[in-house]
Amino acid sequence: MTHDPDPVTLKRIERAVRKLPRLQREIFLALRLDDLSYDEIAERTGLTAGQVEREFAKAMTNFMRRLDGKSRRWWRIW
Repeated sequence: MTHDPDPVTLKRIERAVRKLPRLQREIFLALRLDDLSYDEIAERTGLTAGQVEREFAKAMTNFMRRLDGKSRRWWRIW
């Protein structure tokens, strides 16, 4: 059984992803859509795996903040 995504929610998600800074957006999409590892992304971007991990954490914080419109600290997301 498949569920059609809510168009309003889909637009909010797309907008939140588009508003991420370029590097954060690229890393976010590479991890979530392309299923690449930190090491693979590090090779492509010239960053270290640790830097990729930190940028992804920032991307998640920015994404969640933009998605729900609330200002949150990274440690309060989960």
